[in-house]
Amino acid sequence: MDNPTGNDKRNGTLTQQSMENFLSSVERRAYAIAVTSLTDREDALDIVQEAMTQLVVSYAHKPYGEWRPLFYRILQSKINDLHRKRKFQRQFKGWLSHFRDKQGDETEEDPIEAVAGPDSTTPHTRHERERQISVLKEALTRLPPRQQQVFMLRCWEGLSTKETAIAMKCSEGSVKTHYSRALIKLRDTLGDYWYD
Repeated sequence: MDNPTGNDKRNGTLTQQSMENFLSSVERRAYAIAVTSLTDREDALDIVQEAMTQLVVSYAHKPYGEWRPLFYRILQSKINDLHRKRKFQRQFKGWLSHFRDKQGDETEEDPIEAVAGPDSTTPHTRHERERQISVLKEALTRLPPRQQQVFMLRCWEGLSTKETAIAMKCSEGSVKTHYSRALIKLRDTLGDYWYD
């Protein structure tokens, strides 16, 4: 999304509106990335909200074109921080917070499933698409964290190799390596579900 005004620095109202538009444009995808990585809906919502807040507080003055990679860098940092916290808790407290609570509310609607998409005409087509999405989500959770992050930023978000490198604070070569490995693992895991 390009800067719609080009003069945000001269008008605080336009900057605020541009930031609101930007955050609205990334919130669903950011949530999908966070919930896939963290497997906990509440944690994912918290992380996305924290990332948005930090972008507004720390980087609203930056040019509009820099917001996207900055936002995803913040999001990935917060996801990584939570993974480290969980690892520490498992090691020293025996707390396995990365597993979903099986006693939770089964009727709660999944926000990812509520995202608008192309409507199917038959129940069979809709069921098949839901099954394929479920298989892909499961395959993504099996990827190592860096490969998972690269895949989601490159494929789901459409970030370039350079933007992904900025978001993940690594070299473009690392992005290419992790992305290639992720694709190989996904092809192996998905088997007949993989489409080139």
